[in-house]
Amino acid sequence: MIVPPTGLRIWIAAGATDMRRGFDGLAALVQMQLQADPFSGQIFVFRGRRGDRVKLLWWDGDGLCLFAKRLESGKFVWPQANDGKVSLSFAQLSMLLEGIDWRRPIRTAPSRAC
Repeated sequence: MIVPPTGLRIWIAAGATDMRRGFDGLAALVQMQLQADPFSGQIFVFRGRRGDRVKLLWWDGDGLCLFAKRLESGKFVWPQANDGKVSLSFAQLSMLLEGIDWRRPIRTAPSRAC
């Protein structure tokens, strides 16, 4: 598993993205729609219209990295907004990539009273 550096910002691009886009097309979306720099070292996450595919774009200092994932069943949980961006923590991104609802994670162990 590739672990990003501490303090890295992760952004979800709200709405659906054409999953045929590659490095250059997604970098252009980051610049034009998200008003951000694709070479800033932040991670940008995009979801396809059907909801079963995501792509992550990340500048690691040497070049752009493009990661893709397709769920065999289910859909990735996405914000309801049609445009804009939403910031995530690395833990939330991990849940998203596992197909877990990162907006309302459910605690499985009971809370301990202090």
